[in-house]
Amino acid sequence: MYYAIISQDVENSLDMRKGARDAHLKRLQDLKDQGRLLIAGPHPAIDSEDPGEAGFSGSLVVAEFDSLQDAEDWAAVDPYIDAGVYQSVTVKPFKKVLP
Repeated sequence: MYYAIISQDVENSLDMRKGARDAHLKRLQDLKDQGRLLIAGPHPAIDSEDPGEAGFSGSLVVAEFDSLQDAEDWAAVDPYIDAGVYQSVTVKPFKKVLP
């Protein structure tokens, strides 16, 4: 089943994001290589594809896991958590309808 991992950043998270980005992306690439990643990306803090120094307000990952607990466990060890980027993370089941 798919699960949505919805993360909210702390204020002024851009520098912390930059420091942990490679490790964060590595985990997402691993999910993609396993055929489990549906979509992933950050939420720009402003209405722009490239928010520059405004940075990001959070992230969304939708991926396949065996259970809600597995998705929560995966989300709990994200490098962005260790770096202090995320102030909160919500994990919930996701049902893909379209496309």
